[in-house]
Amino acid sequence: MKKLFVIAVAVMLPLLTFAGRAKVLKIDFKNPIAERKTGGSSLDIKSLINGGPSSVTLLSYVQAIDAAAEDKNIGMIYMTPENISAGLSQVEEIRAALDRFRKTGKPIVAYCENFGNGSYYLASVADKIILDPASESTITGVGTQMIFLKDLFDALGVDVQLIRHGKYKSAGEMYVRSSASPENRLQNEVMVNSLWNTMSSQIAASRGFSQEQFKEWVENLDLCHPEEYKDKGIIDEIWYKDEVDSFLCQQCGAKKIQEVGFVKINKYASKLKSGSRKNKIAVVYADGEIVNTGSDADIVGSKLAATIRKVRDDKKVKAVVFRVNSPGGSAQASEAIRHELELLRKEKPVIASYGDYAASGGYWISAQSDYIFTDESTITGSIGVFGMIPSVGNAVSKNLKVNIESVGSSSHSDMMNGIRKLDNDEVAYVQKQIEKIYDDFTSLVSKGRGISKDSVDAIGQGRVWTGADALNIGLVDSLGGLQDAINYAASKVGLQKKDYQLSRYPVVKEVSLFKMLSGGSADDPEENLTSRVDNQPSLSDMFPAIARMRELRSPALMLRMESVMEIK
Repeated sequence: MKKLFVIAVAVMLPLLTFAGRAKVLKIDFKNPIAERKTGGSSLDIKSLINGGPSSVTLLSYVQAIDAAAEDKNIGMIYMTPENISAGLSQVEEIRAALDRFRKTGKPIVAYCENFGNGSYYLASVADKIILDPASESTITGVGTQMIFLKDLFDALGVDVQLIRHGKYKSAGEMYVRSSASPENRLQNEVMVNSLWNTMSSQIAASRGFSQEQFKEWVENLDLCHPEEYKDKGIIDEIWYKDEVDSFLCQQCGAKKIQEVGFVKINKYASKLKSGSRKNKIAVVYADGEIVNTGSDADIVGSKLAATIRKVRDDKKVKAVVFRVNSPGGSAQASEAIRHELELLRKEKPVIASYGDYAASGGYWISAQSDYIFTDESTITGSIGVFGMIPSVGNAVSKNLKVNIESVGSSSHSDMMNGIRKLDNDEVAYVQKQIEKIYDDFTSLVSKGRGISKDSVDAIGQGRVWTGADALNIGLVDSLGGLQDAINYAASKVGLQKKDYQLSRYPVVKEVSLFKMLSGGSADDPEENLTSRVDNQPSLSDMFPAIARMRELRSPALMLRMESVMEIK
């Protein structure tokens, strides 16, 4: 049966031929895919060496692939996806663009020395998948890791009080529990199964076998050696790189690989023409954690609110796409952003587009958009509130032999000073604040989505949902990526592609090398080089639990989702 099945798959694959000496769009995914451009040095050494930008944004990837589909000078795509560094929803959007390209009749070839879950998910859209003979590839499914620090904190004498509304609101559990709550475990199980269902169904559809069969292979660890991958139709060929080069030469009518007309996607994207400058569709990015103050890597509430006001005042902007990629953050900062969007909606259509995350505060700021697009793999919802109050008095006394006494004008004057735990009255006070914010949260979702507060509460309580599930329960309007949202926004104001130009916000400002070395940046002249270095990727980027220790420095009430999702 397996042999017959594989034969059927082989027959279904199209012939990899295209006319003449058409060029090949090459996508190597060597650089991380960014949601948006960020500020940096105008002297980009890497760009100078490589002859082009060192990275390409998600939107540029999608637009370049879509343009190549219509470009008679591009005959095929050759990609090496094994090094892709992107969120699952980003991979989903790029994969969808590749699928549109393939449906025009132009072939896609994917070559991997090794692949994992995410890279194979992307590769599976190709007409021909080639694997290195010595590959050590693995496909194991989707997993999430939950880290718990209570026992460590107990040993250190650190006390953390978690006050929340929402039985599924797991943010903060890692600091006050030794294991997952039943509700947290349940929502994570539902979430990973939903994500795996999305990935496996699309893989199976592209490769021509059943989803059930594919899941069974993965569950039973039947996919190990390259020969097993080929036997089951996971891949098409087992070739060394020189054999791949020979194949590409044959397809392109070239004698050697140097004669193949490769066009790198970064250069191709940089040459795409824009439409009329008379009209603009604004893409406003809310990318990062929502904070009251912070770096460019965060969503600073006051700064983004000011950006939205600027967009509202720009008469050339006819519609707005609000791109949200955020797990949430400060309730106060979230409300500042939401309020400005409410004012914007009175004058222009606002279409939301969700990336990897649009959860908690990320959902708060966007729930009242005119229309919401989400990827199937987006993590959204998490309608809940929490406050986390650490106290280190016992730890200081126990470990450092330092004793601290407080003197104040009232019994609560040292409340939330980080030294002592809150008493019962103070806990009730914080809980009252949280209940007010949760009531506001469910009210604005009810108004924005047109469903009752009781219904919002039923799907709220801090529970997270995938985009696919969010559509079924009414949290979003449609499945689709950023480009789908842009197309929809343009249609709402009667604009064709040629009639408008995309404008991205916040506007990226280049920082000169002189300013970087002398201590200034585009946004903050007093920001020195040391602070810029301090904001660079570090140990906290590799270990999310360490990064989340930042939350212990502040008792702020948070609209935030907690999850460590791993898609290798």
